[in-house]
Amino acid sequence: MLQGLLIHKPEEPLDFLIKQLKQDNYDVPKICILGPPASGKTTIAMWLCKQLGTARISPETLLTSAWSNLTDKVQEYQDTKQKIPDALWAELIVERLQIEDCIHSGWIMEALPQSRELARELLAMGIIPKHVVVLFAPDIVLIERNLGKRVDISTGEVYHTTFDWPTEDYIQQRLKVPHGISEVETARRILKYHQDYPGILQSFGSCMKLINADQPCADVFAQVFTHVQAPPRTLAPFSPRILLCGPPGSGKSMQASLLSRKYGIINVCCGQLLKEAVADETKLGELIKPYFDSGWPVADNIVVKMLSERLNRLDCHIRGWVLHGFPRDEDQAKLMQRANINPNRVFFLHITPESILERLCYRMLDPVTGERYHTLYQPAASKEASERLLIHPRDLEEAVKLKVDAYLRIAEGLETVLEDAIFINGDQDPQTVFEYIESYIVNPRPTTLGFPLQMV
Repeated sequence: MLQGLLIHKPEEPLDFLIKQLKQDNYDVPKICILGPPASGKTTIAMWLCKQLGTARISPETLLTSAWSNLTDKVQEYQDTKQKIPDALWAELIVERLQIEDCIHSGWIMEALPQSRELARELLAMGIIPKHVVVLFAPDIVLIERNLGKRVDISTGEVYHTTFDWPTEDYIQQRLKVPHGISEVETARRILKYHQDYPGILQSFGSCMKLINADQPCADVFAQVFTHVQAPPRTLAPFSPRILLCGPPGSGKSMQASLLSRKYGIINVCCGQLLKEAVADETKLGELIKPYFDSGWPVADNIVVKMLSERLNRLDCHIRGWVLHGFPRDEDQAKLMQRANINPNRVFFLHITPESILERLCYRMLDPVTGERYHTLYQPAASKEASERLLIHPRDLEEAVKLKVDAYLRIAEGLETVLEDAIFINGDQDPQTVFEYIESYIVNPRPTTLGFPLQMV
């Protein structure tokens, strides 16, 4: 809608927006099928129209239309065998797109636009396809195909004497050799396409999908159909909403800290939020304090309410957030979803129980300085400091084993609810783990077809 306002610049913006909302056509297909002669554009466009229930627009359908108010202008150019100007093509297309079937069911434009100038005209008028499919094949294949092309004069369906000959006699009788399919004419049209294609690419480059047409038509159609079913890629600003999951000691806190430092996103640690709420004596803090005093886990609904308040603050909306420490089980994940806390990246850090014990059971704390040490990875610098180090009761081996066992019991259910999660081997150098996470954040999320991404 904002795009429409910027392009059309209406005198009454509110009326324009109301009209756009009434049309309710933001999800309808808007597709361009491009390619050289004989690449299969017509066949693919017709099959797509049948599958999606959309209107098909091609140079032929525009020039033979009975509804157009521009018929007389077009006829003048055809009678004198002059090239139809790009501006007139643009008017024809705009006129066709304003008919009800295109507004409510969408459209598929075949072999249009044919030049950079027409592409720019259409973009300036606000005609912006969601998907642009470009079919390609070797020139020699295209020439061979074109020589065998036959057209059903009743339906417009395209057949081929070698590759796609109809079995019905009545269809065979209707087939005609189309105009301009000689080898010389086909080569001329292919050369013209190669000359015009770079300019079209400049106009639609960001949303173009190249598909090899030198394969069975059914395979080409399957690839095209899969592509146009996917939501178009957007250039809108991306605010990371990251959820880090994994057993204790898998490195969630460290990765959250690294992400926060590098990208400026808000580091949201659930446990820290609970402590801050109690320390600040907020209303939620008063509800949380009895749980702290008794040693019982804080009720899930209180935690979710606290997270919802924090994640809905302006800084999280602008800069994004990385959450860790919640959810811990399937029920908490479902509760979070019902509260509309929806991360756009979910990572599970996997690590073996043996590595967890090694990471956690050797952690020590200096009660004088507050510094944290690790007997294996980061020992104290002096003997005096080493002798006064203490181990937290929660890092005792038995306590750690209980927490790991509890996580492993609920991990499968949690992974099932968070079905688009990315699994990463957390038993690596922290910087290596960070680079893997970073690559999935800065790049577009890959399509998984409902399956989780494999662990890396």
